[in-house]
Amino acid sequence: MANIKAWWQARRPTTRRLVQLYAALLQNAHLRGFTEGKIYTGPTKAVCVPGLNCYSCPGAVGACPLGALQNAIAASANRPAFYVVGLLLLFGLTLGRVVCGWLCPVGLIQELLHKVPTPKIKKSRFTRALSWLKYVILAVFVIIIPFYYSLQKLPLPAFCKYICPAGTLEGAVGLLAHPVNTDKFSMLGSLFTQKFLILTITLTACAFIYRAFCRFLCPLGAIYGLFARIALLGVRVEESRCSGCGTCLRACPMDVRRVGDHECIHCGLCMNACPEKAIRIKAGKIVLKGPELPAVRRDAP
Repeated sequence: MANIKAWWQARRPTTRRLVQLYAALLQNAHLRGFTEGKIYTGPTKAVCVPGLNCYSCPGAVGACPLGALQNAIAASANRPAFYVVGLLLLFGLTLGRVVCGWLCPVGLIQELLHKVPTPKIKKSRFTRALSWLKYVILAVFVIIIPFYYSLQKLPLPAFCKYICPAGTLEGAVGLLAHPVNTDKFSMLGSLFTQKFLILTITLTACAFIYRAFCRFLCPLGAIYGLFARIALLGVRVEESRCSGCGTCLRACPMDVRRVGDHECIHCGLCMNACPEKAIRIKAGKIVLKGPELPAVRRDAP
């Protein structure tokens, strides 16, 4: 019995992993969509979920905020994008990149892929420099191109159409996997081939690089990163207890320069690693979570 208990303590899901699983299930709660091969079009589809979850996923019960933002910008010549921008401001000011670390289904997929036994590429100056690419993608494919085409009355959600591997996996592959949609294969062209190649490269990279898509390509993470200094919820360092040893930064697999910066997804690995127990997850001044027991320090909380 003692051996079984020790085995479970070493392998039981962490708090964060359970939240990730529940969040993914809630955002894809239309299970009939997977059995019928159809997209849910009910009233909740008018509401954006906080994480990156494709509108066209058969199980999706809400809209993707990134897709909604591009569509709003594409239509901005006719009507302002108050709703989507306001919603992103709400998510950013309250949660920030906690969304990436705890609530995003694509983040969960990446972390599970990283468990595949392959050689791992550790963070470096190169990955830190590459992490700025997602801000370029945000500016060009999410804002500039859709706005340019909106002036010509031609709506074009460029990131969704040309790049998004999450949309290809959850939407296109999710629908094409069902036998009822086999007739759609004849409609596939070079654009799908291009996006499927991007998806394949991204998924393969995630096995070698921790959260490769999240760190280098995801514009939604870039948006939430802009709120790093002011978001209500996140990891916080108690400066009076911090010794400046740098253990937190070495334990973090993301390209952070300090705890809680724009690259931090608030997963809590730093919190568990800190020898001074100086890091907590807080909402304002309210402590929501401290370090977990040593037996489960293998993962974020």
